[in-house]
Amino acid sequence: MSGLCQGRVVVVTGAGRGIGRAHALAFAAEGAPVVVNDVDGDATAEVVAEIEELGGKAVANTSDIADWAGAKELIGTALEHFGRLDVLVNNAGFLRDRMLVNLGEDEWDAVVRVHLKGHFAPLRHAAEHWRAEAKAGRLPQARVINTSSGAGLLGSVGQGNYSAAKAGIAGLTVVAAAELARYGVTVNAIAPAARTRMTEAVFASTMARPDSGFDAMAPENVSPLVVWLGSAESAHVTGRVFEVEGGKVALAQGWRHGPEVDKGARWDPAELGPVVADLLERAPEPEPVYGAS
Repeated sequence: MSGLCQGRVVVVTGAGRGIGRAHALAFAAEGAPVVVNDVDGDATAEVVAEIEELGGKAVANTSDIADWAGAKELIGTALEHFGRLDVLVNNAGFLRDRMLVNLGEDEWDAVVRVHLKGHFAPLRHAAEHWRAEAKAGRLPQARVINTSSGAGLLGSVGQGNYSAAKAGIAGLTVVAAAELARYGVTVNAIAPAARTRMTEAVFASTMARPDSGFDAMAPENVSPLVVWLGSAESAHVTGRVFEVEGGKVALAQGWRHGPEVDKGARWDPAELGPVVADLLERAPEPEPVYGAS
């Protein structure tokens, strides 16, 4: 390995299994001490042991990252054990999929809580630390990598709660990138496609290149970009969302200003039919929602 993140202290949430576990191992392989966060204590202990067996440094944390005090404790774990914090990877989440007409309030609240608040709360406490460091004359080279989803970028049928939360994460990413730049912090997001407990039914046997034996849906495929984004080398990249799947890395294009008509005065509702038709004619077709017929 190149030692790309040698000595850079990294926090990874939801790191007990799947993509988060892959991130933790990949950072450790590049020389980073890692705080392995997951509410499953057995899973975190296993990942920590695996990192240590490979000669790396790691510590477990089982805080609920969507709890304000728990998120603060998570950031404190990095500072107490390793004396600094350089990278926050927000990854934790789960699914409660239902069509909107069947989606319950508790299922909405649970998914929005763990994904959206579970990104905001650790980010907020990490940002407070980095701001204090900058004001003390120790400008950080800090990195935040959030986890959105194709469902958040384009929508996904049967995943209204998840899509809304992941879209919120993309929005939070660009705002945080703008606000935290002055403190030496970059903030980016990924929208990964990989086989995990959340997606195993979809990606159970998907192989992009079966002839080569390359498992395109292995979670380990996502981590190299996350490690690079967590390195000092990525200082010029912020406020971006990357789609990652197998060997493919793509830059997602978000909402942009499109065609417009300006009357210079208030419109009458009856006038707007032809105006909207003209705007739609001049605009590209939107990308289809995942699962839409």
